[in-house]
Amino acid sequence: MNLKLIVSLVDDQKTDTVIDAARAAGATGATVITSVRGEGRSPKKTFLGLELASKRDVVLFLVAAARADDILERIREAGRFDGEPGAGIAFVIDVEDAVGLTTQMAAIGE
Repeated sequence: MNLKLIVSLVDDQKTDTVIDAARAAGATGATVITSVRGEGRSPKKTFLGLELASKRDVVLFLVAAARADDILERIREAGRFDGEPGAGIAFVIDVEDAVGLTTQMAAIGE
């Protein structure tokens, strides 16, 4: 089966919204890595010079290649990635092979 990995870096308050949108578009599950740190072009600083960083999550979706574009678009809309600076990013990576998907292959292939 032809698979893609969608990687989404999102504010932790939007994680559930992004997962729900991806599921509605055909994703069968997600892996969430919590409490990561990201930094844009100009890191935000407080008045004391300390870094002001919001909590972020990495959300991974292994999806059928045919659904990847639609799922990515739904993630973009749900996370408001284009409408809010620093809201998050998502990108797609080709997956050459995967194991451990026996129980999900029927759902992924639908």
